[in-house]
Amino acid sequence: MIVNTGKMPVLQMNGSEFIPWLRDPHRRVLVMGVLNVTPDSFSDGGRFCTADAAIERAEQIASEGAEIIDIGGESTRPGALPVSPDEQIRRIIPVLRSAAGRLPILFSVDTTSSEVAEAALDAGAVMVNDISAATFDANMLPLVARRQVPIILMHMKGNPATMQQAPSYSDVIGEVSAFLRERIDAAEALGVDPGKILLDPGIGFGKTLEHNLALLRRQGELLSLNRPLVIGTSRKKFIGTITSAPEPTDRLAGTLATTAWAVANGAGIVRVHDVEANVKVVRMIGAIVGKSR
Repeated sequence: MIVNTGKMPVLQMNGSEFIPWLRDPHRRVLVMGVLNVTPDSFSDGGRFCTADAAIERAEQIASEGAEIIDIGGESTRPGALPVSPDEQIRRIIPVLRSAAGRLPILFSVDTTSSEVAEAALDAGAVMVNDISAATFDANMLPLVARRQVPIILMHMKGNPATMQQAPSYSDVIGEVSAFLRERIDAAEALGVDPGKILLDPGIGFGKTLEHNLALLRRQGELLSLNRPLVIGTSRKKFIGTITSAPEPTDRLAGTLATTAWAVANGAGIVRVHDVEANVKVVRMIGAIVGKSR
């Protein structure tokens, strides 16, 4: 569906189109806009922690051309502490009830809690994004299997509170690949449709600058797992270190470079904060590699 926003026409996606997209080996690249309904996000400092502000931001993300909004009520920045399921639900459900179904965009829920995931699915989300790859909550995979929804399984070493405390690997690509393969097997064993599994190598989640660069450099090797790849580099610290941009909001140029690289090397979804600029990069690189939006 082509939507004219007054800027550039954007190609939105509805729920009935998403499952065929997952199963298409020639799939176009989608843009996932980040919506942190939290007071302590590393990137936007709680700008969208009220329902009204979050709904307005969701409308903006949709107008700028993203196909998916990833809404989360718990910060996963390095050093972050857990937030109770009840509080996550309090933060995100009013936004989903107002925006899901009304806006021409899909919603995923960013949570490691099956309780939060189920509430979000009931309120209009269509996918779960679990940074723990469903290792924190034993009920997550059975829920996803029962509800027959897609899930993003991400690699993370440790948890947000501890993940950046001297992470080490003998072979970061090999270890991340082995972990993700094991989580695919675990999901399938519990009845999750293999065609509804997406993978995220977890850039910045228990990785040093060198690990992040290696994952990007060798991203193509993860395609052997035969699942759509979700790449989330947006505004992360390693970009700030390389480009001398200590403030997350000053890391757009570096983010756009990583988006271009990710798309050229087989990403299925890029998860970003600055939607409009990244949509343009995805459109341009997609045209070059033959996967136009």
